[in-house]
Amino acid sequence: MSKLNILLVDDDTINRKLIKALLSHHKDIVNSIIEASDGAEALEIVNSNKDINLVLLDIIMPILDGKAFLKHFRTQKSNSNIPVIILTTDDTQKSEMLNYGADDILIKPIKEDELIKKINYWTQEL
Repeated sequence: MSKLNILLVDDDTINRKLIKALLSHHKDIVNSIIEASDGAEALEIVNSNKDINLVLLDIIMPILDGKAFLKHFRTQKSNSNIPVIILTTDDTQKSEMLNYGADDILIKPIKEDELIKKINYWTQEL
């Protein structure tokens, strides 16, 4: 597996800092972490950066939420192989988010071992 370029999409600065701190312990698998504070910004990043290997996505955000991001993201064929892991406090939306094209879901608060386990699972072919 090559090192990952991860797009971290969450409107909460503290959540982004927490995830970055957890991932900082795993420099063997993480090359870079690119941050976006909403789905619209994330789509711009994805469209201009073809090196993204994984998306960590919050659902509830201003401007363009996680569902809308996924709808747009999955319509582009070039994004079909990029895993998307939802990071949320709402586990009632699991089946809906999977139907929109998410690959997996983690419930906040995020535990480092669970996050790394899911990242390794979804990126083992990369």
